[in-house]
Amino acid sequence: MTEGKSLEKPEERRGRLTAVLALATLISAFGSSFQYGYNVAVVNSPSLFMKQFYNTTYLERYGRPMEETFLTLLWSLSVSMYPLGGFLGSLLVAPLVNKLGRKGTLLFNNIFSIVPAIIMGVSEIAKSYEIIIFARVLVGICAGLSSNVVPMYLGELAPKNMRGAIGIVPQLFITVGILSAQVLGIRNILGNSTGWPLMLGLTGIPALVELLLLPFFPESPRYLLIQRGDERTAKRELQRLRGWEDVETELDEMRLEDQSEQAEGRLSVLSLLSQRSLRWQLISIIVLNMGQQLSGVNAIYYYADSIYGSAGVEENDIQYVTVGTGAVNVFMTITAVFIVEASGRKLLLLIGFGICCGACVVLTVALRLQDSVDWMPYISIACVILYVIGHAIGPSPIPVVVTTEMFRQSSRSAAFMVAGSVHWLSNFTVGLVFPFMEKGLGPYSFLIFSVICLVTLIYTWLVLPETKNNTFLEISQMFAKRNKVEIKLGDENSPTNATGCLKEVEMVSTF
Repeated sequence: MTEGKSLEKPEERRGRLTAVLALATLISAFGSSFQYGYNVAVVNSPSLFMKQFYNTTYLERYGRPMEETFLTLLWSLSVSMYPLGGFLGSLLVAPLVNKLGRKGTLLFNNIFSIVPAIIMGVSEIAKSYEIIIFARVLVGICAGLSSNVVPMYLGELAPKNMRGAIGIVPQLFITVGILSAQVLGIRNILGNSTGWPLMLGLTGIPALVELLLLPFFPESPRYLLIQRGDERTAKRELQRLRGWEDVETELDEMRLEDQSEQAEGRLSVLSLLSQRSLRWQLISIIVLNMGQQLSGVNAIYYYADSIYGSAGVEENDIQYVTVGTGAVNVFMTITAVFIVEASGRKLLLLIGFGICCGACVVLTVALRLQDSVDWMPYISIACVILYVIGHAIGPSPIPVVVTTEMFRQSSRSAAFMVAGSVHWLSNFTVGLVFPFMEKGLGPYSFLIFSVICLVTLIYTWLVLPETKNNTFLEISQMFAKRNKVEIKLGDENSPTNATGCLKEVEMVSTF
């Protein structure tokens, strides 16, 4: 362990944000992550006008107005096909990133943005609501891929002392995408009867920017060296990213990781599930992604408009308050970027889930009493804003960061595939189940969310180690004791050690 640590000290001392690293981060996050956030919120503001289009189109086709239940079904499909597409996109992560590389996958993924952007943009002219639903599946696939591949790509580009901050940038651009959709959705801008097709079609612009600019930036050096075996190109790309010629220290760490994994080979999802040495890492990413989505963040946004209305906000002004909430989300995510390396990942998760848990409990009480106590609606508004703050500093940005850090090269793509699938299935489940919860339980729905936040907080406190400022191998060693395996660092016989590690796993398992 000592030798591994000494290997990393020079890198820790000189890791910096170069122009190449900064631009690669901004272009990939804007071209991919921004779209994820934008398409989450883009159908909210113009929903009334889109439903009118559905009804008018049906009337022109069949000579009779659409039944209310069928309209509800079509709109539900228009919304829910997005997370379903996200789940499908997550299933493509491992095969694509291993075949095309991280950067190559992001470039290929733009197909699933530009094509649906054109389809949605011409939907009114084509007089077809079916193609909107189909396009939402495609753009969901784009989001499912980008939400996993961008953090993986940036996590492998960044020096270890900046991995947390750069890893949060994709989440920052997701929040900026949500805010952009909220701003454009204001009635006087594009959230009206004539502007909504353009609003839906604008999602293709970031994809075009990425398609034109990202080819000029480096592929992941770790992918090039460990998975492609192209050490020469890996060294050249690493020199561009770091801004200096001497990158041997970092290359040595990659070679050591490569040696330690040679006995395992590239892990599929099935082999990942059976690896004892990765058991607690896998459980952790499942718990964190479920906690992130099942903690009620989508339900809070769903409830927000009615909470603002009950507090006396004029119906026409609610859209501006919603934009303000989106701005708070962006601001707090920016804050997380700047404090994650100092505070660490674990503390932000604990604080974030703690705030969300408390906000859900108080919100339950406030919603229950707001009809009988005059000032209680303002407490409800405060709870919504507090919840958004808590989620933005921990539960929203940190899970993808630790998913990158807890897995090594051979297992990272499969791990992101599992994490992404859990993320999108949980997202889809909340969208499907919450309306029934809200109808049956009313305000008490948020007590369920508070319990989920509390359980995730306790798990984080008891199980999750602090991963900041450690190499991927060192983080693997942190989990080794809990997994009851041994991972040796810095040994000349690393391949032998890896084999020995696998034998030890078998013995412990049979025992």
